[in-house]
Amino acid sequence: MINWDDLKHIHVIRKLEQILAQWFNTEIFFVDEKGFLKNHDLSNIKTEFKNPLFKMLLKSEVGREKFLQSTQESNETLFNGSEKNLVITGPFGFEKAFVSQINVEGEYLGCVYAYSYLEDKVSSSDQKKSQGVLKEIGVKEGDFSTSISEHRVLSDSERKYFFELVDLVAQEIVTFHTEISKREERISALNNQLGERYKYDSMIGKSKPMQDVYSLLDKIKVSESTILIQGENGTGKELIAKAVHFNSPRKDAPFVTVNCSAFNENLLDSELFGHVRGSFTGAVKDKKGLFEQANRGTLFLDEIGDMSLSMQVKLLRVLQEGALLPVGGAEERKVDVRVLTATNKDLKSMVEQGTFREDLYYRINVINIVVPPLRDRKEDIPLLIDHFMIRGCKEKSVDLKTFAKRAYEKIYDYPWPGNIRELENEVERLIVLSGNDKRISAELLSARIKDYGGGVKSQGLRVSGKLKDALEELERTMIKEGLRRTKWNKSRLAKELGISRAGLIMKVEKYGLDKRKVVASSGGSSDSGGQVA
Repeated sequence: MINWDDLKHIHVIRKLEQILAQWFNTEIFFVDEKGFLKNHDLSNIKTEFKNPLFKMLLKSEVGREKFLQSTQESNETLFNGSEKNLVITGPFGFEKAFVSQINVEGEYLGCVYAYSYLEDKVSSSDQKKSQGVLKEIGVKEGDFSTSISEHRVLSDSERKYFFELVDLVAQEIVTFHTEISKREERISALNNQLGERYKYDSMIGKSKPMQDVYSLLDKIKVSESTILIQGENGTGKELIAKAVHFNSPRKDAPFVTVNCSAFNENLLDSELFGHVRGSFTGAVKDKKGLFEQANRGTLFLDEIGDMSLSMQVKLLRVLQEGALLPVGGAEERKVDVRVLTATNKDLKSMVEQGTFREDLYYRINVINIVVPPLRDRKEDIPLLIDHFMIRGCKEKSVDLKTFAKRAYEKIYDYPWPGNIRELENEVERLIVLSGNDKRISAELLSARIKDYGGGVKSQGLRVSGKLKDALEELERTMIKEGLRRTKWNKSRLAKELGISRAGLIMKVEKYGLDKRKVVASSGGSSDSGGQVA
């Protein structure tokens, strides 16, 4: 909708109104799409009008109603028809008004109503026809004749110029409305951009997958539910666990972390639940477990997929009952702990295989957060590089460094199987190796990144024999390596290769590259331990 109140502040429109008033004694009115007058309140007029006939109409309520009826009828004609503008006869029956529509992108928003002008001198018969109107509005015939004598008669060339000026007013309104709309869209876009956070605690990322993670974290920060964080190694699962804790009501209580794969079963039992003196060799005194240390706070169990079945039973009891039994103890101890878990394994498949308890799986997976791998959020790489570079250069007291264009290209091409941790280590390595150079060239990149080419090197390509066989060999190799790289995610690989998913499946069958056959041929290593995000 047009902001009609703002039009009175537009210099060009005000200037055009002045020109039309001074040169043609014409008044300009804005009418919205519903037929309402927008720039003047005829019941409370303080403006000094130039048009003599309009001043006569204003002297009575009937005259004002006749004028408003004329503007509304003009508006309806333009709204319902295809005309761009109209020439209509005014309330007195001989004077003319020119009406130009305001149309934005095919939508009718109102019109500019210019009142009034004469095409010819007013004849005595025209004046007689107006007698009825004069009586209705209470105007004396002598005053009417004086007003007519003051009114200009426009020649054909003057009318043409007059019409162009009125059209120009309408065009300026359209331009103003369009510019305001664009400005509002830009402001909205900027507000949306501001709403898309580049950081959430220690996490960094503006990509859509990370925005989804941030949004989910906002929703669950006041929750007490258990959370399962899934993602490949190096994606930042512990950072998410910390974000959950430090944005929760438990933020002032302890945040305790344990890596379940770092201990054997007996040590993990003691580490989590504690032990009493004399419960085993070396237990010279009572020890609180991590559950008790995290009381009223949060315990983060990383790599929970590596926990043994017997330990899973004990963990399930603590989660359900809020009580634990220390190693060698006889009395249970109550604890109030929120448990967060993380894994890079497919726990659902482990449940099906019987290596992970189904009841525990559903107990820890009340809320699921999947952390996207870096290859699926490559637009975050510049942010991460800047963060690691600024921090690394500051720690080493060296000037801030930048990457050469070719180095950036290589970094983008690389799939980053080690994810953010691998990128962080690479940036630190480059800061050291670049010495006093402020620009890091592609030659300094690690060999795996510098020489990466999608898993296929030209040295291994067939350069003799039939072209058809060589092309099929290349195609098979690219698909095989791509399946390994994407953890058998056919949809993503098809997108990378620029073919349809159905076409990729046909080629996988053609070359015998289904997952089981490839795993069997490679000695049982599927290389697919990470959760596909």
